[in-house]
Formats: sequence, C-alpha cells, structure tokens
Amino acid sequence: MPASFILNGFDMRRAAVIFLVLYAFAVPWEYALDLGEPLGNIARILNVLTLLVCVPCVVEAGRIRRPGALLCLVFALYMFFVCSFFWTVDVITTFGKIRSYIQVMMSVWLIWELVETPEQLRDLLRAFVGGCWVLAALTFVNFTTASSIVTGQTRFAAEGQDPNDVARFLDLGMPFAALLFTSESRLILRLAAIFYIPAGLLAVLLTASRGGFSASLAALAGSAVLLGVWKPKRASIILSISTIFAGLLWLVVPQSTMDRLGTIPEQLASSDLNDRLNIWIAGWHAFAREPWFGHGAGTYAFASGLSEGDTAHNTLMAMLVTGGVFGAALFLACIVSVAWYVSQTKGLLRIALVTTLIVWAITAMVGSVEENRATWLLLGWMAAAGRLASNPALATLFGGHPKLIRRSALWDARLDSANSP
Repeated sequence: MPASFILNGFDMRRAAVIFLVLYAFAVPWEYALDLGEPLGNIARILNVLTLLVCVPCVVEAGRIRRPGALLCLVFALYMFFVCSFFWTVDVITTFGKIRSYIQVMMSVWLIWELVETPEQLRDLLRAFVGGCWVLAALTFVNFTTASSIVTGQTRFAAEGQDPNDVARFLDLGMPFAALLFTSESRLILRLAAIFYIPAGLLAVLLTASRGGFSASLAALAGSAVLLGVWKPKRASIILSISTIFAGLLWLVVPQSTMDRLGTIPEQLASSDLNDRLNIWIAGWHAFAREPWFGHGAGTYAFASGLSEGDTAHNTLMAMLVTGGVFGAALFLACIVSVAWYVSQTKGLLRIALVTTLIVWAITAMVGSVEENRATWLLLGWMAAAGRLASNPALATLFGGHPKLIRRSALWDARLDSANSP
C-alpha cells in the first residue's frame, strides 16, 4: 500500500478517532487488563496509540483546533504541578505524578481536537456505556466465583479494580445509557442501553460501596427525569418495571453486602464517614502549613503524616494539600468551565450531562478522582458537547430518534384509548 495513502490525513484522523473510541471503551475496566511495565493497562496503551496517530494528523494538516477555556485551564493546572517539582516535599512521588497527570489529562486535548461531529460524540458515549457493561459483567463474574461464595466475601468487583472505583464508573454510565435509549434507532442498541441501568445498579450494590450507592441514587433520579421529559407515559412503564426489578435485587445481593450499605445513616450520624474525617483533619493541618502553593503533586499522604498509599478520599482536599489555593482554584476553574459548556447544550443531552456532573461531584466528595482517567475523559467530552451545541445535528441526534417518537406517539394513543371510558 502506498505510503501516501497510509499517511492520508483523512485516513489517519479516522484511525485516531477509532483509537479514541476504543480508549473510552477501555477506561471503565482498564485495570482488569494490565500488561505490566512498561506497557501498563489497556487504557494507557490505547491513549498512547491515539496520541501517536493524532499528532501526525495535526502536523500534516498544519493547524491545531483553537483551544477552548477548559483546555487552557487544564494546561495551566498541569504546568502548575510540573512547577511544584521545585518545592515538593517528596521529589520521587511528585515526579511520578507529573508523568501520570499528562497521561490522564491528554484525553481532554485529544477529544477537543478529534471530535468534530455529533455522531463522533455519540460514538464515545456508546463506547463508555459498552465499557461499563464489561465492568458490570466482570463484577458479576467475581460474585459468582466459588471462592467468593465459600469465603463469605462482602464486596465484589472486577478483578484488579477497587470496589469504590467500580461503583463510580458504573454510576457514570447510567445517565448516558438513558440518553442512548431515547436516541438509538436499532432495537439491539436500545435494549443494551436500557438494560444497562438495572444491571449497573446490581453491580453497584455488589461492590457495597456506600459512596457509590449514594451516587447511584442521583444517577437513577437523573435518568428518570430524562426519560420523563422524553416521553412521560413510556417512562412511567419503564420505571414501573425497573421498580419491580429493584425489588428482585434483594434476592440476589448477599445479606452481608446489604448490611454494609445499611450503615450509611449510621456513618452520617457519627460524622466519622469510615475514618475519613480524621484523614481530612490531617489534610487540613497540612494545608494550613503550605496554604498557597501546596506540598507538591501527589504528596497528600506524606504531607498529612498518613501511611504510604493512603488517599485524601476527597478531591478538593487533595487539591488543597498538593496544590494549595492556586492549584485548587485552577482545578475548580476547570469544573466551572465544564459547567458552562454543559449549559450551552439543550434538551435530553443537557439533562444527561448535568446528571453525570452531579454524580461525579458526589463521588469526588468521598474519593480522590483528580488523577482518574474517567474524570478527564468526561470533562473532555462535556467540553466537546458544548462546542458542538451550535450544530443543529446535535439536538436532532439526542432529541429522541424520529422513528422512536412516532412509535411512542402510537403507543401513547393506544394507552389513551385503553384508559378512556
């Protein structure tokens, strides 16, 4: 094959988009397939491949897409953490975190540069929900293994992944699944989307993650609102079936798992939050010692006097300790800019994105997600959605598929005639 054809800009860009979609698919279950150093997990490999293909596209085109507010803020935040190398209290850890941050943050630029159409944005959403399906399936496999049953295991998660992370990823997929259900025209895709919601909820329950379960309530509420806005009568039927299914979950989830989830009110009443309060107090004392520029990227445990490997269990507290007021302000500015991009969207897409942002915020209050690939992937495609908001095709694509709207109208008419005296 001639080199000119291989390096053709269109073909290379298409390949880069394919790798980006595969990356979105792999992020939820990335640690379930880890090849070890120097390759790392599957998401890391696909991220690097996307970058390696995207850069020649940009060079050949001789232009780069004008950066938006989020991209500028993310770059400023990364450069701030690079500079923290000069005042960090733990040089080795900070150096490692600088390397990690560039890997997870680069997805913001890749999405901004490569996603040009609403269809490509939808492909990313499809891929992420598909990855969440894989994560749920791997969690079910862990639950059904003989060893788990014999040992009386309480928490279940995909092999190699943390239960809290698993619950967070599963929660984030629910609003997007509801959105895809309203916009897909093919029956198989619609079924895969709507059945993910109960399957994802079951997998969240199996993780016994209290923060994840709390966030799942917000995800379910947002999904219900989205379906209700789309077609109220159709949504009522779906929600009724989901309620029955939710009742059946009690027969599947082990009692010990449900007992752990039942301690949420107790944890809130005690203000202990599974020892998180002490971790936050230690972090606050560390922040007070270096309030402006922080102690350096990745130094929360060292600066707070905690054991190696401990985390802040709160994203804002982690940013305050490691980056001080300036670092935390840059991070919050990233979130504000994303909220602005989301506000530019309309209809069902806006409901899905707002719900996802709320779910992310809830999980960020009880977990350190600032260096999580899913965080920057989600923020990146929210910014891309805001940029594409002026494209009429975006509203058409996520406003409910025309065939589904006509079918829903016929269904509603039948319901009305059946209920009429």
